[in-house]
Amino acid sequence: MYNNNKRLIILDADGTTIDAYSAIDKTFSRHGMVIGDEERFQKRRRLFKYLGGLKEFPSNLKKQIGKQSRKQLIATLTEVYREEAKLYPGIADLVRSLIATPDIAVGLVTRNMTNEPEQTLRLLFRRHDIDLDALDFFAHIPLHLEKMQEFRAIRERLDINPARAYICGDEHKDYLAAIGSGMHPFMVSYGFESYKRLIKKFLVPEEIISRSPEELCGRVRHAMGLDDPA
Repeated sequence: MYNNNKRLIILDADGTTIDAYSAIDKTFSRHGMVIGDEERFQKRRRLFKYLGGLKEFPSNLKKQIGKQSRKQLIATLTEVYREEAKLYPGIADLVRSLIATPDIAVGLVTRNMTNEPEQTLRLLFRRHDIDLDALDFFAHIPLHLEKMQEFRAIRERLDINPARAYICGDEHKDYLAAIGSGMHPFMVSYGFESYKRLIKKFLVPEEIISRSPEELCGRVRHAMGLDDPA
């Protein structure tokens, strides 16, 4: 049925491998806006994540009105990502280990909102000694497209058994996309959605949720049979 015995792991970018909250917080601060603390940030719907919560919304909205203001905000976000944003602790070592394992196909998916997102992430990962060209794939998914379609397309293109395929994500939509495409989800609660929100509101099984980057790295290494870094 399948022409190879490879395993597949799809890594989400913002909020799973990249500390997106810190980058967004720095960006807003440089434009005189406040995004609010991380706990409240995780509880918001997508619109409010980037405009701040109800407390910060009126002031932030005034400063974002107009295409020019939005362009400036995106330009600053791009600069922060390219020059300052960081991968979560342990992620760089994990990605390098996955790349170095011949029977694992590994790549990155993102909805990153910076200018030229592939170049942005290329520079960010390069600062962590990772070349995006060493990955098996990179996919920027526009907001109007469902992740499930892209996940399935990646797996089918690489001709990998869904039982040997994994997805790492930080939002309930990542979980639904993983299940919907027949793959196994690794979920995290330190990104865009909190532990409580994932398990209470969206009924994500707590057994598959990592509450720290270190826990995620340990789970993935165990599942993929990778040695812990020295």
